[in-house]
Amino acid sequence: MRWGVLLLLACTAAQAQTQTLTVGSKRFTESYILGEILAQTAPPAMHRPGLGNTAILVEALKNGAIDVYPEYTGTISQEILRSDANLSLAQINARLAPLGLAAGFPLGFSNTYALGMRRRDAVARISDLAQRAQLRMGFSHEFLGRRDGWPGLKAAYALPQAPRGLDHGLAYEALAAGELDVIDLYSTDAKIARYGIAVLADDRAYFPAYDAVLLYRAGAPGRFPLAFAAFARLEGRIDAQGMVRMNARAELDQVPFAGVAQEFLGGGRAAPRSFFHALFGPDFWRLTREHLLLVFASLAASIAAGVPLGVAAAKRPRLAQIILGAVGVIQTIPSLALFAFLIALLGTIGTVPALLALILYALLPIVRNTHAGLAGVDAGMHDAARALGLSAPQALWRIELPLALPTILAGIKTSAVINVGTATIAAFIGAGGYGERIATGLALNDNAMLLAGAIPAAALALAVQWGFELGERRFGWRRKALAQAQV
Repeated sequence: MRWGVLLLLACTAAQAQTQTLTVGSKRFTESYILGEILAQTAPPAMHRPGLGNTAILVEALKNGAIDVYPEYTGTISQEILRSDANLSLAQINARLAPLGLAAGFPLGFSNTYALGMRRRDAVARISDLAQRAQLRMGFSHEFLGRRDGWPGLKAAYALPQAPRGLDHGLAYEALAAGELDVIDLYSTDAKIARYGIAVLADDRAYFPAYDAVLLYRAGAPGRFPLAFAAFARLEGRIDAQGMVRMNARAELDQVPFAGVAQEFLGGGRAAPRSFFHALFGPDFWRLTREHLLLVFASLAASIAAGVPLGVAAAKRPRLAQIILGAVGVIQTIPSLALFAFLIALLGTIGTVPALLALILYALLPIVRNTHAGLAGVDAGMHDAARALGLSAPQALWRIELPLALPTILAGIKTSAVINVGTATIAAFIGAGGYGERIATGLALNDNAMLLAGAIPAAALALAVQWGFELGERRFGWRRKALAQAQV
């Protein structure tokens, strides 16, 4: 009996280790690097980089899309647990338990929020900003909305300014160019020293401690015991200066995140990333497969839904305004807002909400062109169909749709090209594709990485358009449609 129990436990542990641990990370340099370190520490873990802000990562943990990601104690206390107190790790875990989450494995450094100015223009303390209402502030969008960010800081220091939102990776260059006077910082940012930025003293101790830890699903250590045993060996190994150096390797030396992680784990010095390597790196075919899946799976579903909706709008005038109005309104919803809504609705991140969003965005050209094509069929053709004794479905299938086919195909082509571009946004919720490189390029303010994502997406859009046009010429869709209509 005892040997049977031991065998069962061994099989359970082995089965747990055959599953793949999924590591997530936020969309800024340090989180990318830490995510790579975790993934390389516990192979064959999978890293889903740049998933977005805190809310998206926590939702991904809750629904099982990821198992662990690097986080900070101040963020957990203030943003996730909505506590005004600076909680200890034990207190954090007591409050995380009902959510099915846990925090631990302190990495050894703290990365607090701060405000910075150009040294020649800087004041000494944050409280001094209250007397400088004319200063132009630019903060990351997450900082603008966080409890421990701008709303609380403004109240604590009675600040009169109205900051604008911009990506954290672009803020330093905007400050250096004189377009902004004050930006938010992470204390381990490598660019603080590079740009000679003065960090303002938090003289009212507004910002809590932000000790780097791992936030994970409560059941993950039991499912991945070897991985979490490896994570335990990372405790206390990264100090603040070490983290600054790693951030500098990625941001200033242009070393890929995976290379920075390899250096930290003793894999030797990694080479800087060239544009050719960025464009045709080892992730190229994976990103291509993901992007093609997003574009063509959503397009197929949009055709299956859009053509019948267009037919219904053409055949039922009372429904036309409702159908065309609905698909038109969907098109006006900002893509990131729609992604966020679908994440909350479906309770998951990644491919599923991305595909659903792309399906909805692709409907308008298909529905409108189907409606317009059918509405443009000459009345004489309807009379001819009735004279031949064709039923309404027969007339639709044999005469009206063939005549409307060129217009319908033009709408499908438009939807396909639009979807190639829109699919890049899906990377911001972990769906992959070429947008993954664009998100990384924004985080690093790396033009080469931005182009490495934008160029393949543009090339794919041109290829899709060229493919449709080639098909029109090769198969003579218009001539076939007219020939069928005359039968």
